[in-house]
Amino acid sequence: MISIPSKLPQVGTTIFSVMSQMANEQKAINLSQGFPDFDCDPELVALLSQFAHEGYNQYAPMIGLPQLRQQIALKYQKCYKADYNEATEITVSAGASQAIFSILAACIAPGDEVIVFEPSYDLYQPTIQLLGGVVKSIVLKPPHFKIDWNEVKDTISPKTKMIILNNPNNPATKLLKAEDLKTLESLLQDTPILVLSDEVYEHIVFDDVKFQSVCMYPGLKERSFIVASFGKLLHITGWKIGYCVAPEHLMTEFRKAHQFNVFCVHTPSQMAIAAYLAQHDVYNELSAFFQRKRDLFMAGMSSSKFDLIPSEGSYFINATYAQISEDSDFDFATKLVKDYGVATIPVSAFYSQDKDEIKLLRFCFAKQDSTLEQAIERLLQVH
Repeated sequence: MISIPSKLPQVGTTIFSVMSQMANEQKAINLSQGFPDFDCDPELVALLSQFAHEGYNQYAPMIGLPQLRQQIALKYQKCYKADYNEATEITVSAGASQAIFSILAACIAPGDEVIVFEPSYDLYQPTIQLLGGVVKSIVLKPPHFKIDWNEVKDTISPKTKMIILNNPNNPATKLLKAEDLKTLESLLQDTPILVLSDEVYEHIVFDDVKFQSVCMYPGLKERSFIVASFGKLLHITGWKIGYCVAPEHLMTEFRKAHQFNVFCVHTPSQMAIAAYLAQHDVYNELSAFFQRKRDLFMAGMSSSKFDLIPSEGSYFINATYAQISEDSDFDFATKLVKDYGVATIPVSAFYSQDKDEIKLLRFCFAKQDSTLEQAIERLLQVH
């Protein structure tokens, strides 16, 4: 047998696949992996079919269709009063994950240090390691998961190449505030440090709080790659369409990696999304839609043995089970699937070191009301 030395010897199958497979095997309600169990607007599907039948089935431009890039540029102007040139500063990607991989591939060389805040989305650290970079983790503690910017300052070294932000954070569900980004802007002044801002849940924020994008701060905008997702915006996670925006000098390097990573993205999907966004103002509708689901889940769980940590954004919410069990979060999540028929994600999976003592589970509430109600009924029985 021919073998190759693993570049990621500590990495196994992603926790999302593990828990979703377990949910399927046990015929459990899946509140683990972050995808809606309801469909997108039928009009969007009709547009996809229309453009496929009209012959838009060949390669799109490497940087994305101009119609879609125009809609993205309009969105940043409308939402954040931030200008991005559609020709030189916006690229359509095969989902946010591909954009993140291409950003890191373009920027990180062996030995470069990247600051990551944990709990962190599980794509970041393995990709940095795959490229020979060095992960510098800053651990955020529940329930507030607040960043200590003095610790960030102390972690920065001459080798620091990039800081990765995830706002709203998955799985912490917390938002960076204006004072956070002003502090970071000041901290990075006169440094060459880049920022990768993963903002896929930017339009799913709650309680009338205004989302703070890094593009609203000139000292951050000039050094930042921003990644976003149409999957989250339009309930089409399976289409795998996202995008990256960045100043031209950064986007030039992004595109060098992007063209050899995926080259271009599904043409009829881009046509459909561009046409749909030209007709529908969806950016301001999403928060209220998901806040209602968050509140439904929180109200239903209020009499359970779980202690929920309020979610500020994303379509997730965390809960501690400390008064129920001393099990590790993975063992307890497994028990929930097998004994109660509800799948969740153990939050320790988002840390690089063993964090079983946290005893947190992540629930996805991007589900039909009937799904949430059935899950709540089962979770109320947990003791």
